Amino acid sequence: MASAGGLLLAGGATVAAFPVEGSASTAEGSHSTAESAPDLDERAASFRPETHAAVPSIGAVPTTDMPSSIAGVPDALLHRALAALETHRGDLANTTTIGIADYAAHSSMPRFFIVDLEQRTAKAVRVTHGSGSDRDHDGYLDRFSDEDGSNATSRGAYRTAEVYDGKYGQAERLDGLDPSNRTARSRAIVMHHAWYAEPDVVAKQKRLGRSQGCFAFSSADLPAVMEALPPGSMIYADKI
Repeated sequence: MASAGGLLLAGGATVAAFPVEGSASTAEGSHSTAESAPDLDERAASFRPETHAAVPSIGAVPTTDMPSSIAGVPDALLHRALAALETHRGDLANTTTIGIADYAAHSSMPRFFIVDLEQRTAKAVRVTHGSGSDRDHDGYLDRFSDEDGSNATSRGAYRTAEVYDGKYGQAERLDGLDPSNRTARSRAIVMHHAWYAEPDVVAKQKRLGRSQGCFAFSSADLPAVMEALPPGSMIYADKI
């Protein structure tokens, strides 16, 4: 178990990061479980845990200047994300913009927030969750897991890593920073676009398809997400 230290927010409020769960896993691919045949991503074969050189610093927002509220983002989730940002600040090159996935929301809703901490604004887009987190495929995430073969989404803080070309085009690898998602790299958890994350899927079945734990976006939304969250940025995923 681990928890982040306290974080001073604007207005004097102090919050602490949540305690996270332990986990173990090895490797995983990603596919759709929308009402169609699976579409496999070709990532896992070339994936292996490795050490990466630090990327140049992009920017930082002082700890004492963190917002206590940002329109559109649930306050409690924002506070947890900011506490995680403070805990992992030394592992990040960019702390001016973060991604927050609100997995309490239905998959048909824009629930991935691109948060600009300097401007104190957020843009929301749709994002998938894993099939193992939503076994009845009702569009709601019911459980987190980081176990190999779980096909589930893991909670916690991630650091964006290398951009590479995969089956769906450009994608971005992720490293888990917490015990609850530490094996993200060996499970091949990445950000990529997928047909089952497109708006027409929501229009037809009232929810997105499911990945095997990856953060999948529409082809229109992924470029904006990757531009805002270059290597060395933080993504925080949780459900409150």
